[in-house]
Amino acid sequence: MMCGAEIQTLPEGVQRVAAVLRASGHAHAPVMLNDAARTAQQAADALGVSVGQIAKSIVFRRKHDDAAVLVVTSGDQRVDEKKVEALVCDGQRLGRADAAFVKLKTGFSIGGVAPLGHAGPVLVLIDASLFRFAEVWAATGHPHAVFRLSPQALVQLTQAAVADLAVDPQVQDHAIALLTLRAQTVPGALAVPSPCTSVCRMNGASGLCEGCFRSGAEIAGWSQAGEEGKRRIWRTIEQRMHRLQA
Repeated sequence: MMCGAEIQTLPEGVQRVAAVLRASGHAHAPVMLNDAARTAQQAADALGVSVGQIAKSIVFRRKHDDAAVLVVTSGDQRVDEKKVEALVCDGQRLGRADAAFVKLKTGFSIGGVAPLGHAGPVLVLIDASLFRFAEVWAATGHPHAVFRLSPQALVQLTQAAVADLAVDPQVQDHAIALLTLRAQTVPGALAVPSPCTSVCRMNGASGLCEGCFRSGAEIAGWSQAGEEGKRRIWRTIEQRMHRLQA
């Protein structure tokens, strides 16, 4: 555990989280990494753990009252926005949280958002996928800082509710399988087929449709893109699907 003098040498955001951990009697102090770990994969590589053991924080904006909703999930999972809405929005909607909103509400910048030690009130939820692991690592208010804890300790520290908040892998796998087949027809097609599937739902964390893996701008601009532009979008979709399967 860190003493007060050691905490004062850390970046301001890390100091805030370290103080909360120290006050709660948490056994593991923040660790400063040599390289930035803005993504779950970067953090996992730096720590030598599986990407699922990285407790990543995804922030949403609850539209009706401008509240910040922070979901802590495993690094190998995607948050299902509809599941979060069902828990915290009472029939209202969630929106994407931009960098300015995240900084204002949590006091941290994207890439280093901690699950605790926030600048103001934040509604925190924990995805049940974290409980696959005895030990996980969470951001500590800075892209170079993480701390170790168990999922049970995360619940105790945040007093957050635990729920199944991840995208159903069967839905994702079905969309990938369908689009992979359709992508095979693109190179020789005179009229490039639309990637649209029966699943039309934007994921608030990724900003992509869960059925075709396009951004809102790509969907809106599809009809005006031209055949070569549409082929470029297909290539981008295939790259995104490949990352999801990696």
